[in-house]
This record gives sequence, structure tokens and C-alpha cells, in this order.
Amino acid sequence: MPQAIKRSLEPPLTELLHPDFLSALQKVLPERAVLCSTDERRPYECDGLSGYKALPGVVVLPDCLEQVCAVMRLCQQYSVPVVARGAGTGLSGGATPHPEGVLLSMARFNRILSVDPVACTARVQPGVRNLAISEAVAERGLYYAPDPSSQIACTIGGNVAENAGGVHCLKYGLTVHNVLAAEVVLMGGEVIEIGSEAPDQPGYDLMAAFIGSEGMLGVVTE
Repeated sequence: MPQAIKRSLEPPLTELLHPDFLSALQKVLPERAVLCSTDERRPYECDGLSGYKALPGVVVLPDCLEQVCAVMRLCQQYSVPVVARGAGTGLSGGATPHPEGVLLSMARFNRILSVDPVACTARVQPGVRNLAISEAVAERGLYYAPDPSSQIACTIGGNVAENAGGVHCLKYGLTVHNVLAAEVVLMGGEVIEIGSEAPDQPGYDLMAAFIGSEGMLGVVTE
């Protein structure tokens, strides 16, 4: 089917999700944080792996932890699949949306919260660009080592989901070797913190399980 004809047959508004679910989303998020029209959803139909595309049922753009928790609770309540998205630069299809689900964009979580030049650590939100961290700490003689080829655009949240590396990984390791801790929202909306600011901690290494899980275990928010 020609692309122009195929697109003309698509509904102007999402019709694959329960109206009560959409109404509930609009109650917990600001008006411009819920994208329903075809034109609004089109930019989110694929990541860097453009050979596989699907128009998401709805796109949401939360800007705080409470909103992410609310979205995840609603998705669980209505049994709606959810896919988290960073900058959409990945080539593995990790951000490919579900046509009957929610595309959860973390683009508005874009702040560097703090930098500790003594410990050589930073606390950042997942929508911060990889290269932006190195730019922010360059005057201190520091940088963030994992440097995928898309570092000018890719986000730390996406790096965590994919366990991204780069040429520096030969010396400094992958993302899993450079992230100490994370704040995570689970599928039911619960918030947990995994890892520790200490290099070694007792118990299970949950960071190693979470980093590279492509959002299957939860959504990183910090």
C-alpha cells in the first residue's frame, strides 16, 4: 500500500485505547503533556532503527516524578503496555512504541541536579544529553567516560536502558561501570532507589540487572 494512502486511512485521533484510560491520563497530566493526534504522535513512531515503525496509541511527556508514577499506575490498572523513550537515537529498536500502548517520553527530565567535584560524581535526570554532562564539568577537568557515537543527542536515560558504551569503554567500561545509583519507578508506580554512592555495597547487584534492561524492569527518573 502506498505510504500516502496508508497514512490517510489512519484515524486522526487514537482509537485503540479505552476512553476512560485517556480521560484518566488527561486528569493526572497537563494538557500539553498528552499527545493524541496522528501528527503529534508521528515523530515517536520509531527510534534510530527506522525499519521498524508503529504509531503509539498515545504519547505522554511528564515533567516530574509524581506524574511518571501516576502514568505507570494507570497503565497497570488498565493493562496498557508502556514504552519509555529518551532521545530515540538507539539502533536496537528499544524505543519502538506499541500501537495500543503509551509512549512515555522522558525528554522533559533534562536537568543536571548536582555535581560533586570531590567525589567526581553528578546527579542528573534521564533526559540530560550524554555530552551535556561532560560540557558541564569540563571546567573542573572532568568528563563522563561512556561516549556512544550519538553522544551529542542521546540521553543518559537511554544510555542506562541500553548499557551504552563508546570508544572510551575499552578503558573506562560501559554505562554499567559508570553509574553508581538510580531512582526507578516500577510498573505499579512504586519508587525505589537501587545502587549506592559507595563503589561496593552488600547484597545483590541490582544496578547490573537494571542497566541494559531496555525499560523492561522500570523507568529511571534520576
